[in-house]
Amino acid sequence: MFSSTRLILRAKAQTVEDKKIQFNRPYMTGKELYYIAEAKFGNVLAGDGPFTKRCHEWLTEHTGASKALLTHSCTAALEMSALLLDIQPGDEVIMPSFTFVSTANAFVLRGGVPVFVDIRPDTLNLDETLIEAAITPRTKAIVPVHYAGVSCEMDTIMEIAKHHNLKVVEDAAQGVMAAYKGRALGSIGDFGAFSFHETKNVISGEGGALLVNDPSYVLRAEIIREKGTDRSRFFRGEVDKYTWQEVGSSFLPGDLTAAFLWAQLEEAEHITQLRLAIWQRYHELLAPLETSGVLRRPIVPADCQHNAHMYYVLLPADVPRQPVLDGLKREGINSVFHYVPLHSSPAGRRYGRVHGSMDITVGLSERLLRLPLWVGLSVQQQERVVQVLRDILCR
Repeated sequence: MFSSTRLILRAKAQTVEDKKIQFNRPYMTGKELYYIAEAKFGNVLAGDGPFTKRCHEWLTEHTGASKALLTHSCTAALEMSALLLDIQPGDEVIMPSFTFVSTANAFVLRGGVPVFVDIRPDTLNLDETLIEAAITPRTKAIVPVHYAGVSCEMDTIMEIAKHHNLKVVEDAAQGVMAAYKGRALGSIGDFGAFSFHETKNVISGEGGALLVNDPSYVLRAEIIREKGTDRSRFFRGEVDKYTWQEVGSSFLPGDLTAAFLWAQLEEAEHITQLRLAIWQRYHELLAPLETSGVLRRPIVPADCQHNAHMYYVLLPADVPRQPVLDGLKREGINSVFHYVPLHSSPAGRRYGRVHGSMDITVGLSERLLRLPLWVGLSVQQQERVVQVLRDILCR
């Protein structure tokens, strides 16, 4: 009897579990463990092994960057860019407040001052029309963040940077396999930073990459990444020994991480197409709700080729978000909000400053709701997400 009861309870628990829809589920191509074993039996586990080199070649080929360097995170890639730009105490860096903390931390670590500028109401990206007014004699760089894999208006940003002799660091953490006017995100500014965190489209658990687009920075980037030494030149036979050249750190991932990433990069185009199909299905299913005015769908400008990194909706200003999240959770649907604007955080107030109004940033950040999106999310699951959302918003 007890055995039968346990089976019944287990079956009920499994039914409930089956109805749950995770917010994210890391996708595996099937080759990750095979390549990790290959790296292990090849006896190269540290950084810059054979799999790292394969990843570097893939990234340069697919982005057009002068140099691609794997890092242990996108945060590390941004920190490398701050070192490459020789950010000094008091130097100002223009960026959105609606971003992850690493965008600001990378420059604050060098004594830089984040200058927060408002975002566009359509894409939630840095508002390029507000940048020029925020420039001062202390401004050193502009950091556009490509939110949800949708590009900022890069032509305008690059023109502003050129006119004022500023550098541009693209925070393309969410931008792998996305483009602006046919150019890969991360390859347009002086530097670009990718993330391969498990929540991204192409993953290695933790990981990132720095794209160096200005050839004059390539050698220094290699040195900074290798603890401030010219070790890379030594391994290429360009010097007879390697020595400490300048300030740097250990930014390399191990080759086991690169082996995992290589399995993902091989399938990057396929992964992107699968995600785009899921994104488009959400977009079509939610069109009637946008027409009826109960939410707003994402906007992707014609010049932007996005990568379906996420699907979010914006609730009306008079609809509190938490009850909607709670309602989805009760139905086993894990939906989340996103960034708390940096300018409103304790560290943001301490280390940065605001230029102009932040009304769009504040308003949209409080209305944004992200829906589950991962490779393998079924049509039926998406329909259920939309149906539950409809029931909550239209009751």
